[in-house]
Amino acid sequence: MLAARRRGDWLTSQFFFVMVASMFPLGIGPDPVTLKLIGPGVVWVSALLASLLSLPRLLAEDYRDGSLEQMLLTPQPPVLLALGKSLAHWLIYGIPLLIISPILGIQFALPAEAIAVLMLSLLIGTPILSLLGSVGAALTLGLRGSGVLLTLLILPLYVPVLIFGAGAVDAAMAGTGAESHLSLLGAILVLTLLVAPWIAAAALKVSIE
Repeated sequence: MLAARRRGDWLTSQFFFVMVASMFPLGIGPDPVTLKLIGPGVVWVSALLASLLSLPRLLAEDYRDGSLEQMLLTPQPPVLLALGKSLAHWLIYGIPLLIISPILGIQFALPAEAIAVLMLSLLIGTPILSLLGSVGAALTLGLRGSGVLLTLLILPLYVPVLIFGAGAVDAAMAGTGAESHLSLLGAILVLTLLVAPWIAAAALKVSIE
């Protein structure tokens, strides 16, 4: 509901995703062989940066108006709040990236099988970005220069997701099979889902106190 009221903030991340990915074909040229080589990595880097762009708004507004403190005072455990925030972030920012990705895949001359693997890798990987992002947002909440600190904290944690996500599409195009990359992404998702909400909840308590 809050995202629907502030559509400008919501659309900024989506336009950023499309614009960053679209600049590479314009700058490199229309050669389909080159575009196929760089396409998976470019789409994944664009999705990662778009996710980073939206993270400062994950908790900041609730922190400023005092509603975050009130939510932490409710009987529900804080881990549910952290998990709910991550889920909301993924639904608002991750799902649109997933829907837009086939168009960008066509732009990079990716075959249909590679586009399907790209969407599947984003489906598994974007929740990881939201879960890890909630940890960074909670750790930097209320700090001066929190946007820069958030990027420095979270960007290294995004690197494995980027490697396996783009690697799955590359493996599909090479004919070696994307199952191993997708399995590793799934394992990271399960591990992050089990750990990240608890860390974010503990960080929220410290930030509010």
